[in-house]
Amino acid sequence: MRTRFRFVTLGLIVSLIVINYIDRSAVSYAVEPLEQAFGITTAQYGIISSVFSVGYMVAAFLSGPLVDRFGCQRVLLTAVALFSITTALIPVAGSFAGLLVIRLLLGVGESPAFPAATRTVSRWLPIRERGVALALCGGVAVSGSLLISGPLLTRLMDLVGWQGMFWTLAILGVVWAVLAMWLLRDLPDESPRLDDAERALIAADQETEATGGRAKVRWRPLLTNRNLWVVAGGYFAWGFMFWGFMYWLPSFLSGAYGLSVKQAGAFSIAPWACGIVGALVGGVVVDRVYRRSPKIRSRFAVMGVALLLAGCSLVPLAIAPTLTVALISISAGVGFGFITGGIWWVASIDAAPDQPGSAAGFADAAFAAAGIVAPSVMGFIVSSTGSFTSGFVVMAGLAVVGALLMLLVPRERTATSSTAPAAVEA
Repeated sequence: MRTRFRFVTLGLIVSLIVINYIDRSAVSYAVEPLEQAFGITTAQYGIISSVFSVGYMVAAFLSGPLVDRFGCQRVLLTAVALFSITTALIPVAGSFAGLLVIRLLLGVGESPAFPAATRTVSRWLPIRERGVALALCGGVAVSGSLLISGPLLTRLMDLVGWQGMFWTLAILGVVWAVLAMWLLRDLPDESPRLDDAERALIAADQETEATGGRAKVRWRPLLTNRNLWVVAGGYFAWGFMFWGFMYWLPSFLSGAYGLSVKQAGAFSIAPWACGIVGALVGGVVVDRVYRRSPKIRSRFAVMGVALLLAGCSLVPLAIAPTLTVALISISAGVGFGFITGGIWWVASIDAAPDQPGSAAGFADAAFAAAGIVAPSVMGFIVSSTGSFTSGFVVMAGLAVVGALLMLLVPRERTATSSTAPAAVEA
C-alpha cells in the first residue's frame, strides 16, 4: 500500500498558516488591556497594527530566496522561533515603542509561511494536486483562522487572562516547531517516511526545473518575469479588498447600521465563511480546468473571472443598501475573491517553477503592500467623507482592473523557458 506522507507535510504547512493568522489578529482582542497597561492611545494602536504589514512586506520579499536557498525546515524553524518569542513578549513590552518593535518583528517572523508553502507544494505534490492543496494554504487556512480566532481568543482571555492568551499562542508555536523538526523535510528524497511508490508518483508529475534541490536566487529572470508581475498586480487588487474588510468591516456594520460590537462581530462571520467555500471551490475548479486545458493561461482565466465577480458583487454597496443586501454583497465579494486564494501560489509556481519560494515571496510582498495601503486609504476616505461608499468603489475598481490584468496580459512559457531555468519569459 502506497504511503501518503505528502499530505502530512501539507498539513504541517496549513497548520502553521492558521497559527500565523491567529497570532497576528490576537492583538485586536487585547486593545483595551494594552491601552490600559502601557498608556497607548487609539491612534498609536492603529500604527501598531499597520507596522506589522511593513515588516511582513519587506521580509516576504527576502524570505522567498531564503527558502529556495536553505530549504523550508531551517527557514521555518528560525521564523517560528522569532514569532513565538515576539508573541510572548507582547504582555511585557512596556511601552508604545516596545510594542512597535515587537509587531514589526512579528511581521518579519511570519513572512516565510507562504513562500515555504509554495515551495513545499511544488516539491511534494504532483501538479494535478496543487490547486486544492494551495487553496487549503492560501484560502481555507486564512479565512478559517479568521472565523475561529474570535471565539478561540476570547475564550483564552477568559481562562488565562490577556497576558496568558499571548503566552499560550507562543507555546503553540513551540509545539509546531517540535513537530516540524521531527516530520518536515524540504524534499521528498530527504524524508524516510515515503515509500518508493509515493516518491515515484511525486516525481512523475513534476516539471523538469522543479525537480532540483536548493539553489541561489537569480534576480534578473525573476524581476523580468511578465506573468509574475501579473500575479503581483492581481494579488494587490484582491489584497486591497481583503485587508479593507478585515480592518474595517466591523466598523462599517456598526456605523452604518447601529450594531453593537458583539452584533457586528457575529455578522462578520458570514463573509469569512463564504471565503472558506470560495477557496475550496477555487482549488477544485483550477485543478479540473488545468486537466482539461494544461496551460498557464487557464489558471489566470479562473482568477480573472473570480476577481471580476468579486468587484461586481460590491456594486450594491454604492447605493445605500439595507443590512441584508450589504451582508450578501460583501459575502459574495469575499467568497468570489477567495476563489483565487490558493491559485496565486499555483500561478507563482507556474511563472517561476525553478524558484517557487522566491516567486511566492514576490507575490506575497504585493499582498502585504495592500495591507499597508488599504487600511490607510479606507480610513482617509471615511474620515473625509463620513461614508464607506467611496472606499467600496475603490475596492470594486481595483478588482476589475486586476481581473482585466489576469485575463489579457499573461503569456504561456516558451519551449525554451520551460526547459531552461535561467530563461526569461517573453
